[in-house]
Amino acid sequence: MSQITYPIRGACQCGGVTYQLLAPPKMVVACHCKECQKLSTSAFSITAMVDAKDLVFQGEMKDWSRLADSGNTSAAKFCPTCGNRIYHYDPNHPEAIKLKPSNLENTRIIEPTLHVWTREKQDWYQIPEGVKQFEGQP
Repeated sequence: MSQITYPIRGACQCGGVTYQLLAPPKMVVACHCKECQKLSTSAFSITAMVDAKDLVFQGEMKDWSRLADSGNTSAAKFCPTCGNRIYHYDPNHPEAIKLKPSNLENTRIIEPTLHVWTREKQDWYQIPEGVKQFEGQP
């Protein structure tokens, strides 16, 4: 595989929100909890953990939040036109962004190195051998 170069551009489905990822993610996580299954409308949701300083956004985003099982607030930014989720964050730690990387132009960075909430995983999905996993939140 060729070297990935940064920045990588990203955009929501309608193009109303665009951004640049300036540096590689710290890690890429697949979450199998029921809430992430709802979010992704699939077996799991993929998140790239990045520093806020490594992202540059353009366009209006709306906010949404919910109380997580941990008791923390899980907040999200999304496009108000197409509804595409852009990222999640903890309002107490806004410097740590949980980017939804499927809307990047170059998606080769999307290779989860960690799977969480596997106790809620769909039975038909097999986690690749050797990939770290946790039954809940690590």
